[in-house]
Amino acid sequence: MATQIFVNLPVSDLERSVAFYEAVGFRVEEHMRDEHAVGMVVDEGIWLMLLTHPFFLRFTTKPVADAAAATEVITAVSAESPGAVDAMADRAAAAGGTPFDYAMEMPGMHGRSFADPDGHQWEVIHTDPSFFGG
Repeated sequence: MATQIFVNLPVSDLERSVAFYEAVGFRVEEHMRDEHAVGMVVDEGIWLMLLTHPFFLRFTTKPVADAAAATEVITAVSAESPGAVDAMADRAAAAGGTPFDYAMEMPGMHGRSFADPDGHQWEVIHTDPSFFGG
């Protein structure tokens, strides 16, 4: 079985976050949904787990970081084309996300960044396969 990646995010309003990430393009996996957490498919083998703060704290002894005040991590996902990068970033902004002025423009690469309603930072990037010799 291939390795899977689970990105666990503490969120202040579970349903608001679900609506945001559905608008971005992720899919709710209904059998992974209850009042404490919702599992969403980002892509094959990649999951976004939205967890209420109290539920998230069951898995750590550290307090939940205030993602609106400090950057804890930047989660990056790839897109199939520069247009797909722009479309996802635009959907995030339309759904209440915060776009960043930062945009990655370099030979063979195009990327944009946004934060979700809780401040979790994301980057969407397209890289021309020839950039890495592929």
